Amino acid sequence: MKTLLLAGAALTALAATPALAQDSVGSFGVTYTDTRLEIETYKADGQSEAITANFAVPVTAAWTVTLDSAYARNETSVLTRDDSSISGRVHASYLVGDLRVGGFVGAQEINSDGLWNVGVEAQKYMGPMTLTGTVVHENIEGTSGEIWSTGADVAYFVSPTIRVNAGLGYTSADTDGQAFEGWAARVGGEYQFAGTGFSLVADYDRTEFNDLNLSVDTVTVGARFAFGGNLQARERSGADLGRTAVGFGRVIASAVQMTTPL
Repeated sequence: MKTLLLAGAALTALAATPALAQDSVGSFGVTYTDTRLEIETYKADGQSEAITANFAVPVTAAWTVTLDSAYARNETSVLTRDDSSISGRVHASYLVGDLRVGGFVGAQEINSDGLWNVGVEAQKYMGPMTLTGTVVHENIEGTSGEIWSTGADVAYFVSPTIRVNAGLGYTSADTDGQAFEGWAARVGGEYQFAGTGFSLVADYDRTEFNDLNLSVDTVTVGARFAFGGNLQARERSGADLGRTAVGFGRVIASAVQMTTPL
């Protein structure tokens, strides 16, 4: 699984190399995430440090290819173990005026298995606001059934270097004969220091699966170095499509990694 993800990321980067130096927009960053999980009476805390890379490369005046990826080192207090994981998505989008539409495919490690996802997305640019909608289908290796999720995100740019955002998500899943539903809410923001490519980012997520008596709270803080423009230009280029791509698989992945012994 890890080899496949690395190969996919390498091939995407290689294909983008001729245009990367001149036309690409994106960022590299580091993040720290604290996760609190509850399943009925079971509680667990987890932490992860991640290195992220996101960039968009215009193929034509309208078509753009975007890669978002992360390598994370995960820790859990209950199982007293550390492990690592890789995740990534490749997006292809088409810009028509102030509307960007496209789709993506991606994968994420869950222990030794993989979570595969494919989805469609659309962004509407309205002055200082960006509206995003996403629908995604996910499947976990080693399980039968499927997971469908949909989400919406609103980003408001107080200035081209300050963004605040909020989003909602809903999922419907049927895996191994068990059907369940869940919802998620997110608030966050990012501040870019004027005249530099450096920015600070923070997010809070709350996810609940009532049918499973499962709730997950995550707080993420981090720093990024961007190239090719300010925060608003980065989002309008398609480089930040990974920020708004929904999917409850990451929550399920956290639950599995925090409750499954090696």
